Amino acid sequence: MADDHTRVQDFFTTRAADWDTRFPDDGPAYAAGVDALGLRVGDAVLDAGCGTGRALPALRAAVGAQGAVLGVDLTAAMLDSAVRAGRDRSGALILADVARLPLRSRSLDAVFAAGLISHLSHPGPDLAELARVVRPGGQLALFHPIGRAALAARHGRPITDDDLRAEHNLRPLLARSGWLLGTYTDEDDHFLALAVRTR
Repeated sequence: MADDHTRVQDFFTTRAADWDTRFPDDGPAYAAGVDALGLRVGDAVLDAGCGTGRALPALRAAVGAQGAVLGVDLTAAMLDSAVRAGRDRSGALILADVARLPLRSRSLDAVFAAGLISHLSHPGPDLAELARVVRPGGQLALFHPIGRAALAARHGRPITDDDLRAEHNLRPLLARSGWLLGTYTDEDDHFLALAVRTR
């Protein structure tokens, strides 16, 4: 696991400084992804693998001043970029592994996770850890600002059936991890899988 963590940290550390400038047009997609969660004023929400915190302002707007917004990331350089962008004003930033969250069980109403699933060392247990911190009936949004086919094309590789984000793989993975997949959208301009925490 340490090697996986080191690989992820190395990947994002070298890209943290210019991450936002590489993807300057993702803001509306992030806002729409957050909106799909249906957050209410006063809710407590986690941005898991928050990176530079691009979702944090939209999450704060959704839950209001009464709500709680947390951003967790494994890479210090990404959190530093979030602070430089002023996004720490929208939520508390925590350097932590989503596989071992420093949060009480059932303490959150929702989790937003942009681009996270492909970087999880152990997707099943890691998604179960996200389920642990969400109350029954709470929601999980697995999001990406572009769909699977567009992302594969960006990286110069074909889309494959073994992709964890493919619905036929994601649905049973989520079910084994304490989530029930509801809405599944995979289009060129965004990917969004919404799941509910089961009892």
